Amino acid sequence: METELEIERLPVDLLAHIFSFILSFKDLAQASRVCWKWRRGVKESLSRKERLSFAGWKVDDESAARVVRAAYNIKELDISRSCWGCQITDEGLYKISLTKCVGNLLSISMWGMAGITDRGVIQLVTQANSLQHLNIGGTFITDESLYAIANNCPQIKTIILWSCRHVTENGLKKLVDKCCKLKSINVWDMKVPVDCFLRLLAINPTLELKPLTQHLGVGRIWPAS
Repeated sequence: METELEIERLPVDLLAHIFSFILSFKDLAQASRVCWKWRRGVKESLSRKERLSFAGWKVDDESAARVVRAAYNIKELDISRSCWGCQITDEGLYKISLTKCVGNLLSISMWGMAGITDRGVIQLVTQANSLQHLNIGGTFITDESLYAIANNCPQIKTIILWSCRHVTENGLKKLVDKCCKLKSINVWDMKVPVDCFLRLLAINPTLELKPLTQHLGVGRIWPAS
């Protein structure tokens, strides 16, 4: 009883600081059920986060969206596939696209999310207008997603398309044409002809195609004059 009384005296700010060290979303959910003060502490700890990662945790669409809604100040969101098997689908991306933070996100990683399609990605990037870094490698997206990125993410600087084998030259060209701030694209293991990359460099000679030496078999490729 004495211990409980001491815990009750902790201010919400201090509780929020303590809860910020808890990485397990399950533990945070359990802590929020202890009492009203702990619930406020959990909510405040989430609201202070600038980076949120679901990598390594098994979460579904509803629980992921609920956490993102609470963490409304985040700038980086990682919902990559983990060894536990992330359950986030297009429905989850739709719900995340409606949250308060989405317009301020600078970085999103959806690496290896085989359960998502163009539908979910397009819905998300349409709202993420401040996006600078995007990882959609290992997914089954097509040119449609790249068209949406090109039309809605003018600040994009880096994009990872590792093993995105349904993307064609048309999508890449649209991306490079419209995104003037684009600095690098990871094109490893894509089913795109080598000539395509030469044409991309002709559009933007400063663009870095990674890993260039492995993909093109040369140290540096310069566009023909």
